[in-house]
Amino acid sequence: MTDTRERGAVERELRSLIAEAARLDEAFVAELPADTDLFGPRIGLTSLAGVTLLGHVHQRFGVDVAALDLSLDSLQSIATLSDFVAAHLQPS
Repeated sequence: MTDTRERGAVERELRSLIAEAARLDEAFVAELPADTDLFGPRIGLTSLAGVTLLGHVHQRFGVDVAALDLSLDSLQSIATLSDFVAAHLQPS
C-alpha cells in the first residue's frame, strides 16, 4: 500500500510531466484540481502528447501504464494517473 506522502510526491512529479507533455506552464498545472481531465479542455493532451507522457512516466517511475492498463482508464485525470502510478511503483 502506498502511503499518502509517497502518493503526493508521485502526483507532484506527474503534474510536472503532464505540463511538459502538454506544453503548459508547470505552475498552471500545479494549481489544477486533481480530478481535471487529462484530455479535457484545461490540459488538452493530444494523443501524441499522451504517448509522450506515457514514455516519460515509464522512464521516471518504471511503470508501463499502456501495458498494465489496456483500457487506459488511468489516463482519465491527474488523480487517476497518480493513483495508478503510485499503486504500481516497485518497492525500492
